[in-house]
Amino acid sequence: MALSVALFAGASHPRRRGALHALQAPALAGAQPISSRDRVYTADQASNTVTVINPKTDQVLGTIPLGQDRLGQILGPTDTSEVGVHGLGFSRDGGLLDAISITSNSAQLIRTKDNTIIHTTYVGRSPHEGFVSPDGHTLWVAVRGQNYVSVISTRTGRELQRITTANGPSKVVFSPDGTLAYVNHLRARVVEVIRVADRRIIKTIRGTAPMSSDEAISPDGRELWLGHPFTGQLTVIDAKRMRVITILMTGPRTNHAQFITKPGGREFAYVTVGGLNETLVYRDRDGAAPRLVTRITDHGYGPHGVWPSPDNTRIYVGLQNSDEVDVINTATNKVIKTLHVGQDPMALVYVANAVPQGSGRQGLTRQGLNRPVKNLTVRTQGVRGTASLTVRRLDDTDQLVLNARGLPPGGNVTLSGVRPGGATTPLFTVTANATGDVDQALSYTDFERVYHGAILTPARPGAARIANAPGDPFCGM
Repeated sequence: MALSVALFAGASHPRRRGALHALQAPALAGAQPISSRDRVYTADQASNTVTVINPKTDQVLGTIPLGQDRLGQILGPTDTSEVGVHGLGFSRDGGLLDAISITSNSAQLIRTKDNTIIHTTYVGRSPHEGFVSPDGHTLWVAVRGQNYVSVISTRTGRELQRITTANGPSKVVFSPDGTLAYVNHLRARVVEVIRVADRRIIKTIRGTAPMSSDEAISPDGRELWLGHPFTGQLTVIDAKRMRVITILMTGPRTNHAQFITKPGGREFAYVTVGGLNETLVYRDRDGAAPRLVTRITDHGYGPHGVWPSPDNTRIYVGLQNSDEVDVINTATNKVIKTLHVGQDPMALVYVANAVPQGSGRQGLTRQGLNRPVKNLTVRTQGVRGTASLTVRRLDDTDQLVLNARGLPPGGNVTLSGVRPGGATTPLFTVTANATGDVDQALSYTDFERVYHGAILTPARPGAARIANAPGDPFCGM
């Protein structure tokens, strides 16, 4: 076990000050405590920023701006900034953070000690998540809009290779010993196992639940957990025997999972379920089906990204529809603090020893911070089901995000704004999926200054509808 932890945290180019002693999370018991040299990062899809948090003080230090936060600027013909900042990963020495922008198709490497963008590499359509290889030499990016993993040099930013995979690769994670990479998929019910040394697929694990968006590997390398937001499921895989252990029904918009190891070696998994506003805690039972221990009610809406501290005392949950991060004490499974971050936080990572010296505040801004956001209960009329609406103020308009449950399967519904006098104005029409759900239907209008509520009704015949296909980048999965 000790060897696995050391290899998981090992770096190919260790820093001079303490890098050899900084184990990255998730880690087995015995790793170093939370330090002011560590950082927690969120990828903020609406403000196109990365929020930087000091976990020792739970202070939001600022944001790294990767793109514009004005919709008019983003949609303009001359904009070359990044759009849709969504995925995050890092190097095992903590020196590099990677940020993946799903709309501008970019992978960026950021030097964590001073928040400097080192390289920007444009890959194929709709990349989703990326992670730096164990030796620190390459960045592996899952290009979800196509069928390959892009391997990029961390030294030059040049694409070195495309590893052909099944359709719609979502994410890449590496085994603790650094020998294997695992790739899950949005449009294939498989996980592919790649030998890192020669970048060849050596095994295809079949039989997962459909449409996997995120994955996490346990710190001992025994298990791989896959989230399936569009089906509300979670797949547990035996990573040693390379076979599916079980598929759990966890709830609508099951997003990310991560692991905590408590004293004595007891392992728990924390799973964010966006549609329930809960983080579920499972007891991992060494190859058997895990057992649900408790449900943590998050202090906001849409839990998405999740990552633990190396010492396993805290776990951090990004609240996508509240622009916040919950800090959870893993001894009590209680939220002890909620932090305001950039707009629409998606991925979240904890990077140990990110700033070995200095303040680490260089280049940070306030873009995307402390902007108005609220979540409204949407009244339904003439249609069964429940719905909520996130209204987020951008720099030049409002972003509307509709989530609904229990609607007529395949039915068309129209969201209308309700004016103070009671008059209604149709805003957009959307189609529920086969289970009667609407996940993250997105639109833009000036809402806050015009309407005081919203209502959902059956759509009139011929009403134009917005697209909300599973896997659409704006669905935020």
